[in-house]
Amino acid sequence: MYGHIGLSNIPGYFSKIRSLLDSDGLFLNHAISRGGKRKRTRFSKRPEQRALQKYIFPGGELDDIGHTVSEMEIAKLEVHDVEGWRRHCQRTTQIWCERLSARRTEAEAMVGAPTYQLSANLAGCSFAFQRWSARIFQTLASYSAKGLPPLPPSRADLYEAR
Repeated sequence: MYGHIGLSNIPGYFSKIRSLLDSDGLFLNHAISRGGKRKRTRFSKRPEQRALQKYIFPGGELDDIGHTVSEMEIAKLEVHDVEGWRRHCQRTTQIWCERLSARRTEAEAMVGAPTYQLSANLAGCSFAFQRWSARIFQTLASYSAKGLPPLPPSRADLYEAR
């Protein structure tokens, strides 16, 4: 949903997130993003980005990860981890598209041909992730006014079997 709030609303968004977090609360921002640019524009002229703008984020604006992290820190959120998910999402959207295409007749019977045609968006998303026209990040942050955040020391510790 982050791509739908608009670049001008980001400061207020993160300020509200911070106000909702307990002193030991954690926030995971999962966001499709674009590459950093000197000038903030909504989308480039690349066809896959135009398709994202038209079908996935109509009226939305994708941020870049550097600006996202900066705005989190300005809102007094402590950033602990930024993990890129582009490869995962490229593969996931590709598999969804392949599986849906394989069952086209069933899908069209359920939702109709016009709605089924929107499934082409999955292919476009997969292509955008593959070409690096779209990125996706999970950014973990907290509002720890005093003391250490309620996290293990490293990402490896998060995945350690207990």
